[in-house]
Amino acid sequence: MDIEQFQQKLEEKGISLSPQQLHQFDTYYKTLVEWNEKMNLTAITDEEGVYLKHFFDSITAAFYVDFDKVEKICDVGAGAGFPSIPLKICFPHLDITIVDSLKKRITFLEHLSNELDLDKTHFFHDRAETFAKNKDHRERYDLVTARAVARLSVLTELCLPLVKEKGTFLAMKAANASDELDDARNAIKQLGGQFEKLEKFHLPIEESERNLIFIHKQKSTPKKYPRKPGTPNKSPL
Repeated sequence: MDIEQFQQKLEEKGISLSPQQLHQFDTYYKTLVEWNEKMNLTAITDEEGVYLKHFFDSITAAFYVDFDKVEKICDVGAGAGFPSIPLKICFPHLDITIVDSLKKRITFLEHLSNELDLDKTHFFHDRAETFAKNKDHRERYDLVTARAVARLSVLTELCLPLVKEKGTFLAMKAANASDELDDARNAIKQLGGQFEKLEKFHLPIEESERNLIFIHKQKSTPKKYPRKPGTPNKSPL
């Protein structure tokens, strides 16, 4: 996906990018490639691949969410900033919090945020299990996102405790999302959530499958969740 296709496909979905926003995406790409030479941030480094599989893919969330009605987002395990930083570029009013367990990724994201001149961005080096126990963050977010982090049965325990009541957890998945959803139904219920919808589509050009799983936070998550670091992954609910 070249930059013109990127701009055009977003325009078709009602997302118009200003010259400044296009410049931010260009700076994002160049900074990502530069830092990727000294740390492993992504296996995709060609410009067309990054614009399609990282930037555009991240923004697909906005095809199904009205971000004008969202303020606070937490992105769990964002890695090189996906999906939250591309969404922040498109919707500058968003207040973005990113938590990642790898300090060098947080260092990259802090540098990137400065390079892109972003405000209302907050970065935390922490395990999701301990971060979700922090009273300053627990059940404080309108929307919590996770993209390609873990299976849904695990992600639900890491993410739903951060979602405020009536808020949404959005899991961004490739293929086999229906199987993951079936495995996670017990966890979703125990953690105060309710499955809302699954949106299936294909990325343009390469036609690879993508799935967005929306979970509505019905009631407060029991205080014992999430369990100790590592436990959700070893023993999903």
